[in-house]
Amino acid sequence: MKRMDSVFRRINPASVKLMSICCIGIAVNLVAYGLTRFFKLPFYFDTLGTVFIAALGGYVPGVAVGFLTNLLGAMFNMTEVYFGLVSILVALITAFLAQRGYYELFPKVVLSVPFTIFVTGFFGALIEEALGMNGTLNSLEHFGKHFLWNFYHELPDKGLIVTIVFLVLKRIPPDIKKIFENLGRMQAPISDEMIQGIKKRRKFVTSLRTKMIFNLMATTFLVAIFISLISYTTYRESTIEERKRIADGIVSMVVAEIDPNRVDEFISLGYSAEGYAEVENRLYRIRNSNSDIKYLYVYKIMEDGCHVVFDLDTYDVEASEPGSIEDFEDDFKKYLPALLAGKPIPPIVNDDKYGHLLTIYKPVYNHNGKCVCYAAIDFSMDVISSYGKMFIAKVISLFSGALIFLFILGLAFIENSIILPVNTMAYCAQNFAYDSDEAREQNVNQMRSLDIKTHDEIENLYSAFLKTTQDSMNYFTNFRKAKVQMEVMNELAHTDALTGIKNKTAYNEMTSKIDKEISEGNADFCIIMLDVNYLKRVNDTYGHERGNEYLINACKLATSIFGEENVYRIGGDEFVAVLKDEQIVGAEEKISGLRNKINALQANKSLEPWKKVSAAVGASFYNAGVDKTAGEVFKRADKEMYENKLAMKAVRKD
Repeated sequence: MKRMDSVFRRINPASVKLMSICCIGIAVNLVAYGLTRFFKLPFYFDTLGTVFIAALGGYVPGVAVGFLTNLLGAMFNMTEVYFGLVSILVALITAFLAQRGYYELFPKVVLSVPFTIFVTGFFGALIEEALGMNGTLNSLEHFGKHFLWNFYHELPDKGLIVTIVFLVLKRIPPDIKKIFENLGRMQAPISDEMIQGIKKRRKFVTSLRTKMIFNLMATTFLVAIFISLISYTTYRESTIEERKRIADGIVSMVVAEIDPNRVDEFISLGYSAEGYAEVENRLYRIRNSNSDIKYLYVYKIMEDGCHVVFDLDTYDVEASEPGSIEDFEDDFKKYLPALLAGKPIPPIVNDDKYGHLLTIYKPVYNHNGKCVCYAAIDFSMDVISSYGKMFIAKVISLFSGALIFLFILGLAFIENSIILPVNTMAYCAQNFAYDSDEAREQNVNQMRSLDIKTHDEIENLYSAFLKTTQDSMNYFTNFRKAKVQMEVMNELAHTDALTGIKNKTAYNEMTSKIDKEISEGNADFCIIMLDVNYLKRVNDTYGHERGNEYLINACKLATSIFGEENVYRIGGDEFVAVLKDEQIVGAEEKISGLRNKINALQANKSLEPWKKVSAAVGASFYNAGVDKTAGEVFKRADKEMYENKLAMKAVRKD
């Protein structure tokens, strides 16, 4: 019980409000539709709740109401689920127009009706045509008539719905409308000034929102393609298998009609043989029992070809005479050894001059178990093509609506749970004033007023951000503590956060000292440059945590050779080692040892990819009288490293 209470406490009130509003909208749709059917009114009214909620609450609740209404309607009429896309489009158009003031003035509302019907009528007609609900899409003229019919019949329905929604919205107080505008938000409402500041900032930076939306769109698109391909492939394979079972059962009936002891007699005498015509008539009845049987025949397979035992006439192909010899089809030549040996062969699906066919050959055995001939049927597979097109249309209709619905939900989640909280925190941080105690206190109160409650890492970040800001305020009141913090920050400024070694700042300060030593004539040093390979591959394949581990392993390798105090991380995947004075002795051996260790790690197949450190290495020694700065020595080392990287790429096999 305690666990259940904890779960209920974690439920976000904004989510509860959103779900409640959606339930109300769905109920309005279903009740309005039911009343029009009960009173036999010439309207549908099945989108009344969708239009109302979309105009009042925006995209997310409107789309949810439209799609879920069709989903529930599918319990009574399965075709309703395919029109979820149309309901979603109604919600999107309504929300789009409502946000631009079209539901504030009646003339604008009237203008929105034809536009809405044009879009929904077009897609409605397209879905109906694709699903074969109103004939087949044979021409643009046929589709145009269907579209105009939809437009004409939906004009009074949508016009009345929009008018009702407009009148109801006029009666709703502004405070209630404000609540609907903030549906789904995981924080307190923000000021117009903050909204404008966030929009202004987006113009100058690459927005996280844009990146996440792009990734969401790409993911949704790929999921749609994969689901459609998998669904169609599964459907096609299952349909083929089902037709193989049907065809196999029919050809078994043909085998039962053939007397194996009279096959040679039927070949030589044909219609003159006693009982031949009766057997042929029974074969005709078998063929006529299923309209998908295109050809039925019985062959004795011999070296010189297929000797006809029975061959039935069709509408477009005249049958071969008994005893005649047919050439082997190209598709059967690879099975010829098995056929001559009297063995079964697998079903064959081909598409040639005779059409798209499934061919089943079944051997006929005599009492000694010897194959004397083969009974065969060619089963039409045209149904797969025709049903396949309709299946694809159903999949597209179903998943387009579902995926748009999921995309809108995902977009809303990203906007309300990630982008808006992050942007408001960034705005507060960017506009933080340190001029006076009063200004600082006011800024802290502004951050606190955001009241971000996403119940996840974003809320943790907000809490940490708020706490850090408050702590920073405390630092201003205590100079001594601030001085200690400054020393700590100075140390952190010279240390790489990931590897714990000195960073580029420390390297720059060190090279400045070397430049001074060069000018004084007492410098002696060498620079070794390491550029880590395959970091992007490790990040993309195994995740950034493994990528970080890969960099740490590279750092450990470098420090184990040159000493931690001599190694610097100067870039994302770049390390530099600087050896001075007496450390120069044995430097060549250390460089060679580093390369040997790298080669050994690459050759060790037992290691995980993030442990097999690979890096290009370049080294250069200070040349007194020639080098004026440490930067010149670094450039030579960097050039040698680059040449080493090119050489490593040249021998790569992956």
